[in-house]
Amino acid sequence: MEAQIIKKRGKKEFAVIPYKDFVRMQEDLENYYDLLELRQAKADPRNNKGRSFDEAAKELGLNKKKS
Repeated sequence: MEAQIIKKRGKKEFAVIPYKDFVRMQEDLENYYDLLELRQAKADPRNNKGRSFDEAAKELGLNKKKS
């Protein structure tokens, strides 16, 4: 990534980066926050119970089609 550094009064104040790099960084940051939330959810003891697919489908009101 190439960044253009803009100085103000002799101190580095801003970094200008290509838009494609900005988009990639935004996506990476979103993925990072999603991973943090997933790890927090996994660490929560209330989420360790688990249930079968049939139980979850019933809870969501999804019914199996009978052939």
